[in-house]
Amino acid sequence: MLAGLVDDAAVFPPGSAPLPAAVTGHRVYRAAWYADLVGPLLLPASALTAAADLLQPDETVEIGLVGDTGLGALPGALDNADPRLRVRQVEIPVAKRGEDPQPGLATLTDALRARAGLLGYAEIPLATGLLRALDTVAAARAGGLPVAPKFRTGGLAAELFPTPVELAAVICACRDRGLPFKLTAGLHNALRHTDPETGFTHHGFLNVLVAAALACRGGEVDEIAEVLAGTDPAPLAAAINDHLGGERPLWVGYGSCSVIEPLDDLIALGLIERPA
Repeated sequence: MLAGLVDDAAVFPPGSAPLPAAVTGHRVYRAAWYADLVGPLLLPASALTAAADLLQPDETVEIGLVGDTGLGALPGALDNADPRLRVRQVEIPVAKRGEDPQPGLATLTDALRARAGLLGYAEIPLATGLLRALDTVAAARAGGLPVAPKFRTGGLAAELFPTPVELAAVICACRDRGLPFKLTAGLHNALRHTDPETGFTHHGFLNVLVAAALACRGGEVDEIAEVLAGTDPAPLAAAINDHLGGERPLWVGYGSCSVIEPLDDLIALGLIERPA
């Protein structure tokens, strides 16, 4: 249920770790007792050359390439990546808020078709055109292309945090189309909470985990929104505890600039046991 839940996004805001520190930190995670919790190291396309320079000659690192240089530059970034950086997945925005996602989706799917086996996550704005974009992604998956949607659940502005009802509607839309989904930003902690410094109310990753499971059992938007809005840890932890040995439903996972914060929350909730 928790395997590979948290991709290591240390170099991205708000953590914004220097690249050498991020690479060193990822080595520590990969060797730690909680390594199974951690997904690939997420690196911007613009940093691939610098990241490769930090590796030992015989060292390899599994990465997720985040396309900060744009869709047009994506094929070149993939072609020129050092082979020691094993690109497991590509994550890239296909449109800005208010733009039509369809042209960007076409460019991304073309790039994925040229590279067999590469996973692609299309970051789609929670705005006009979303449902049609999900239909396009679902059609591509039905044709055998390993592509899925990705959504932003936080950031440096209040409008980047969807409400529980908005996120519940997105989860149901993905469920109805058979689409696994990935999330990014704002999910450092297990439970929904308000950050005292920014005033932003963050979604909890445990809320999302329970919500996705409920969606797979046929839950409706209002039920799922209620789970996403919950702040009591007991029912959420209980809902997951009996299923820790099963596969994670619907939700691929999320990128977080902190791996230790989610780990500490899972330990505190009794969902992971720290070894003696």
